[in-house]
Order: sequence, then structure tokens, then C-alpha cells
Amino acid sequence: MSRASNTTPRRRKGRGTLSIIAGLLLASGIIRLGTHATSAFAFQSAPEVASTPIEEPQVCPDNTELEEVISALKRREEKLDAREEEIARRSETLEIQQAEAEARIVSAKAEEEKLRLTMAAASSAAEDDVSQLTKVYANMKPKQAAGLFEEMDPEFAAGFLGRMAPGAAAQVMAGMTPKAAYAISVVLAGRNIGAGSK
Repeated sequence: MSRASNTTPRRRKGRGTLSIIAGLLLASGIIRLGTHATSAFAFQSAPEVASTPIEEPQVCPDNTELEEVISALKRREEKLDAREEEIARRSETLEIQQAEAEARIVSAKAEEEKLRLTMAAASSAAEDDVSQLTKVYANMKPKQAAGLFEEMDPEFAAGFLGRMAPGAAAQVMAGMTPKAAYAISVVLAGRNIGAGSK
């Protein structure tokens, strides 16, 4: 039992020493490996840095997306320019059409005024003719005028008799047949009633 107890501490002391030596060797190896890797990396990267020529910075080397955007912007600008030109052309066309329409309105107003004056002149001339003809019928002998008025349409005859002086119209109607005088009297009475209701 004394031998076993004597050999056990020695083995433990030997194992402890071996563990320490193994730990130191491992640490030394790790340190050497790290140093070697750092120097190798420096050795390999240094020539690459030295051999790589310094190029001037490029703004957009072969950037197709940016070129597409620029191209799209140019197309849009061209479309906007074309649209502006179209709007300008339409505006010019509208201005021309408006000027033509205004000229037509002025011309139409001038024609309307001319027509109004013509109609007024014709109406005045017709009125003058009717007045003159009425005077002629009034200056005729009542029997002669009565014969003419009997041949006329009652509406037409009433128009002349209505313009005559009441005494002259009465003499003319006295020379007419009762039937013709009655028809003219009905027309005259209807006109007078219509004028009074207004």
C-alpha cells in the first residue's frame, strides 16, 4: 500500500508538468501561426496594391439603368415639347376661328340692319302706296267706289274703308249691296273689337 501511495503523486506531478509544457507549445504554435498568416497576408496584398494602377474615378461606368432613366426623361421632354407645340397650334387655330366668328357676327349684324332698313323702306313705301290709293278711292264718286269695293275681298276692302274718313266711307258703303256692306262691316267691327281688347 505504501508503494501505490508513493507512485501516485509522482505520476500526478509528471502529468502536470507535461500539461504545462503542452500548453506552452500550443500557445507558441498559435502565436507563430498568427504571425505567419499576418506576414503572408501583408506579403500577398502589398504587391497587388502596388501593381494595381490608380484609375481616375468614373462617374457612371456602364450604368445602363441610369442611361435608361436619362433616355426616358429625354423622351418625356420631347413629348412635352410636342404637346406644347400642339397646344400652341390649337390656340392659334381657336384665335383664328374666334376672329372669323366675330367677323361673321359683325357682317350678320350689318346685313340684319340693312334688311331692317330695306323692310322699313318697303313698309314705308307700301304704306305710302296704300295711303295714296285710299285717297284715290276717297276722291272717287261714291257709286264708282262702291262698285270697286264690292269686287274686292271683304278683308281687303275693309282695310281701305278703315283708312277713309267716316263720312266718305259711309257714302261708299251706302252705294254697295247690303250683302257686301254687311261683310265689310263684320270685318271692321272685328278689327275694332280686337284693337279695343288689346
